[in-house]
Amino acid sequence: MELRKISILNYKNIREATLTLSPKMNCLIGHNGEGKTNLLDAVYYLSFCRSAFNPIDSQVIMHDQDFFMLEGIYGQEDGDEATVYCGMKRGTKKHFKLNQKEYRRLSQHIGLIPLIFVSPADHSLIEGGSEERRHLMDVVISQYDHTYIDALNRYNKALQQRNALLKMEAEPDMALMEIWELEMGEQGEKLFRKREQFISELVPIFQEIYQAISERKESVSLTYVSHCQRGPLLEVIRRDRAKDRTMGFSLHGVHRDDLEMMLNGYHLKKEGSQGQNKTFVLALKLAQFDFLKRTNPQTTPLLLLDDIFDKLDAGRVEQIIHLVAGKDFGQIFITDTNREHLDRILQNADLDYKLFTVEKGFIEERKEEHV
Repeated sequence: MELRKISILNYKNIREATLTLSPKMNCLIGHNGEGKTNLLDAVYYLSFCRSAFNPIDSQVIMHDQDFFMLEGIYGQEDGDEATVYCGMKRGTKKHFKLNQKEYRRLSQHIGLIPLIFVSPADHSLIEGGSEERRHLMDVVISQYDHTYIDALNRYNKALQQRNALLKMEAEPDMALMEIWELEMGEQGEKLFRKREQFISELVPIFQEIYQAISERKESVSLTYVSHCQRGPLLEVIRRDRAKDRTMGFSLHGVHRDDLEMMLNGYHLKKEGSQGQNKTFVLALKLAQFDFLKRTNPQTTPLLLLDDIFDKLDAGRVEQIIHLVAGKDFGQIFITDTNREHLDRILQNADLDYKLFTVEKGFIEERKEEHV
């Protein structure tokens, strides 16, 4: 799947843009805050039906406007084209369509256009809470397994209902409590098995990529931690029901799952430098790309790389350039504040490419002789 053309109206600071894109490399040059990331976020939105940075749809509408619109024309592996449209007016629900037919449920769209987005905001995977790391797993697994989204939604609903019972001043209906605990146990076990399998397959790829970028100077590990590892989840949840009642929320379940990130045997959050942290996250995201590509060999994911070279030493930059210039990827969108890194990628790769300048939300293709 490749994005051949994108049209944008009133999305964040991009008032209007219609771009015809390269099937391989699309380079975006501009200072910070000009709109490069907003363009990548618009591409992300067409894959995930939401912004990568803001879950409130009305807040992506340009401040002085009443609506936003995105449309992408995609080339499919069979040669046909697919048109994805999203539009929303303030105060109304958004409309999401594939080939002019509106989706009944947005979850039906997830996975049609697989995508991996690497951005400076990914530092929250290391610095943030466990919900950030669970979200990382959820985003990838939901792109190749639609039953995962259903199980996640059902688990979250049961969790919400159980927490409401736990917060009650009066003694809650225990029969109702048991119904929601059964649902949490059943759906949670499904999520655990899928997450466990995903991480076990991801880790060797991730370690290999990290070793390549760091030139084998460091070792890393990634370990999945879940309450399901203590025994049947239903038993784990029921075991501390009295404590949950005191606290007013559920202390155990897959909503507390986490990923333990280690560097040279120590916790990355405490020991990692800015460059090591960025290398860790980049290797993790590139491993996800590789995983999605292997899971569905008929569709190569889009790869969005936003300002990936900042805070990295020359050796790591060189290895990343070598990786990105390789033939393992499909369509790539990459941003930087200057041309140096991008020119080196283009010089190392015999790739079709387009170069765009971004200034104050205005995007223009730069016509020039290829490097």
